[in-house]
Amino acid sequence: MASKNKQQTFGKRNRERAVEEKRRLKRERKEAERAERAAALEAGLPPPDPAAERAAAREAQVAEALPEPETTEA
Repeated sequence: MASKNKQQTFGKRNRERAVEEKRRLKRERKEAERAERAAALEAGLPPPDPAAERAAAREAQVAEALPEPETTEA
């Protein structure tokens, strides 16, 4: 008896591509951070803290997204 091959759905293929893209971007970011760290150490500077920079950028985005409270003047 021959086995049936199920055709891959577009949704599954798109999800797999999205995961691969996310992994590729993360790999590229880490390589850039390693290169930046190596360059800083070679120049005698303190190494950068990319995690702190990302956290600060994320907090800035959240602050921009929040609506400012309206003030009523008397």
